[in-house]
Amino acid sequence: MRFSNLCGTLQCVKHKTTFMSEKPIKRNEHIISLSREHHFSLLFGWKIKNGLKLNINPHRICKYVLYFWENNLSIHFNQEEETLFAVHNDDLVTKALVEHEIMRSEIKALKNPEDEEEMAKHLTRLADMVTAHVRFEERDLFPHLEKILSPEQMKKIGHELNEMQAEPLRDDYEDEFWLRK
Repeated sequence: MRFSNLCGTLQCVKHKTTFMSEKPIKRNEHIISLSREHHFSLLFGWKIKNGLKLNINPHRICKYVLYFWENNLSIHFNQEEETLFAVHNDDLVTKALVEHEIMRSEIKALKNPEDEEEMAKHLTRLADMVTAHVRFEERDLFPHLEKILSPEQMKKIGHELNEMQAEPLRDDYEDEFWLRK
């Protein structure tokens, strides 16, 4: 009996070792701040979707979206566009720029909503777009740019990012609608 428990434990340890050997994405030190901000963008999308799932009034969610846009997402987009995307232009960069514009349009539409049902549709689209966009940048675009940009270019980008924003972006919105009704 002890032997079988030991074998079960070893299998569990083996499984954990295999699982833990999958390394997280290693990001170039000069653009790691952008990846950290992506974490908040993923949470942003989740908060919108969870608020809608909890049947929170779309106007209430929209207030948060506009707050996050002004204090996070628009700043983040500008940083990427003025530093990382300005150095190199190809199909992947173009895709990211087009997606930025589409998300800007969705946010603009939320500033003058037609009705709550239409607002909920825009919120859902925006949440889905932000999530897909972050995943695209993290899995495809950033690794691509890290391969083709020189260490000097990456260092210059990192310096520019630090000059643009000394303090990390924060999401300290007080109305936590995504947690309760």
